[in-house]
Order: sequence, then structure tokens, then C-alpha cells
Amino acid sequence: MERQGRLYPIGIQTFEKIRVGNYMYIDKTEYVYRMAHSDSNYIFLSRPRRFGKSLLVSTLEAYFLGKKELFNGLDMEQLEKDWTVYPVLHIDFSGSKYMEAESLRASINVQLLLWENVYGRQEGEDTFSLRLEGIIRRAYEQTGQQVVVLVDEYDAPMLDSNNNHELQHEIRGIMRDFFSPLKKSGKYLRFLFLTGISKFSQMSIFSELNNLQNVSMSDNYSTICGITEQELLTQMKIDVEQMAQANDETYEEACAHLKKQYDGYHFSKSCVDVYNPFSLINAFAQK
Repeated sequence: MERQGRLYPIGIQTFEKIRVGNYMYIDKTEYVYRMAHSDSNYIFLSRPRRFGKSLLVSTLEAYFLGKKELFNGLDMEQLEKDWTVYPVLHIDFSGSKYMEAESLRASINVQLLLWENVYGRQEGEDTFSLRLEGIIRRAYEQTGQQVVVLVDEYDAPMLDSNNNHELQHEIRGIMRDFFSPLKKSGKYLRFLFLTGISKFSQMSIFSELNNLQNVSMSDNYSTICGITEQELLTQMKIDVEQMAQANDETYEEACAHLKKQYDGYHFSKSCVDVYNPFSLINAFAQK
């Protein structure tokens, strides 16, 4: 029996913090393993805001960094046997507002400097593309392992400037320059994963990255984010029971209310019912 009053990860999007802090976690690590061992090593996933994209990226980061202890008791513990440690370059564009191009340049520059503090920088690497290309190459040379690149909310800068066409054009140019090394650095890359809200082809910044596989509407990954009804009724059964008790209703009535309020997401033709995770966890936390 799980203890009463368990911890809910409200606002926590870091896999390691959730696991170390013993917060509730719906096991999605089978998808992480499947994705990491798929035929395509260049993958894009689109999901709405607050739907678990950042937590998924953080889980991938922990996996590729070989943090085996964080996966104890999860599906990954049985699936992965090798636990190779890779150099990981993780950048999240959701943490800033990009109301001017200089904000984006500053954000990218800070991230590149952090990576360069680890892997160094060579003379002549003056543009974002040259600096990223150099970082990827040296990370491979220094570790002997191919590099993992994780990009969360790649489209945040473009969406922030959506109503300013001139600024949008400038930001797209900055992003194209930054991402341009990814295709020609293919021999150094083990895995590339990008998340966003909008479809990547609509943003016109990956014109050269024509081998990027979009799994957003794939049956195989339709429930990689969010909480399925099956997960709700099994892994979160105790939470439903406590909510029902707090609201003086039956378990069945609580299930019906949750379904009416938070269900309704489908991401492929054969996708089962998916609940909004942020809203659902908040509801449980507030009973």
C-alpha cells in the first residue's frame, strides 16, 4: 500500500529531481528505450504546452548520461543492459522570452559558453554554427563516444515573435545558423531529439535536416507524454480514491468527473484516451 499524501511534481520537470525526491512518476521509460534504439536517430515530437515534453527530454538526458540508479524499479531497468555514457548537449528554449533578436543571441551564446567550458573553443569559431560544430566534434574526440543533442521547445523564439514579421525573419535566421551543423555533424551524433509545439516544417529552419523523423502522430509514440486512462486507473488509483473520499463521492463518480474534465487528447488514429498531465496532477494535489 502506498503511503498517504504522496508528493506530486507540481512544476518539476527534471527526471532526476523527481526520482531522488520520491515524487510521483508515471513510467514512460519503455518509450525512451524504444526511441533510443529505433532505426531513426533524428526525432521530432510535438505536444501542447505543459504536456510533459521537458520531463521526457530530462529523462532522455539521464538515460544517455548513464544514470542507471535513477531507473531502479522502472521498465528501463529490465530493458537496458549496457548503460553507455554519452556526452549530452541539452538546450531548452522555453526559459526566456524572445521579444527582440538580441535576447535569443544572448541565450544561445550563454549555452555555447557553458559547453565550451567543458569541451573548449578553437580560434576562428566566431559564428553560432561554427561554435556548435566545434563543440560537437571535440565532445566526440575527447570522450570517444558519439554526441547526444536534446533541444526542448525549439520553436519558442519564433512563437514569441509571431506578431512581428521583421523580428520573426531575423530570429529564423539566427536559429537556422545555430542548427545548421547538425546534418553535417552526423558522424559525430548518436541521437538528436527535438520537441516543440508547432510542426518543424512550418518554421523553415530545418531545411537541410531532411532526415528528421516526426513521430508526433505516430501510433508507436502516441502516449509517450500525458497520462492514459489505463495509467490513471492503475498507477494513480490511490489518488482517485483519495479525491473521491475528499469530495464525498464514489470512486466511479470521481473517475467520471476526471474523464469529463481532463480527457479528450488523441495524437494518432489508434491513440487511446490521454489526459492532460499538468491539470490532472494539480487536481490530485488540491483534491
